[in-house]
This record gives sequence, structure tokens and C-alpha cells, in this order.
Amino acid sequence: MRGRVQGVGYRAGCRDRARDLGLGGWVRNLPDGSVEVEAEGTAEQLAELRLWCEHGPEGAGVSGVGISQIGLTGQDWFEVRR
Repeated sequence: MRGRVQGVGYRAGCRDRARDLGLGGWVRNLPDGSVEVEAEGTAEQLAELRLWCEHGPEGAGVSGVGISQIGLTGQDWFEVRR
């Protein structure tokens, strides 16, 4: 995610939403000021997380969301990485 996504609780909010949806994966800040999310679950679960990511928590200003498909890892937890 790009935009105003650091310093607004984006990672914690994303983790909470992903856990609510039953997704596995992680979220982390990147040095360029963006946020990266890796999640796995059903297509419906991932679509719901993407909708959340497009807006983020109150105070966020998301200007873009990029998507790429990667191989499954089998993660069954969702965490904030540093």
C-alpha cells in the first residue's frame, strides 16, 4: 500500500482484519514508506482484505494497492513484522 499508511495504525488494523477473516500471513512497513502484506486464504477472504487495505484505518490515506500472486506457504497465523 502506498500513501499515508505508516504512523496511523495500518499494520495493527490490517492484522486484526486478516485475523477476523481467518487469513494467514503478515504485514510490515517498508523503508520507502509503503506497507507490504502477504496473505493467504480463499479468494473471498483475500478480496475482503483487499477492500479493507484500499481504505485502511481512520487517518490513513491510501493512494494505491498493488497485487501479485505468490505460492502458498501454509501459514495459519497472521502477524505484524518489523
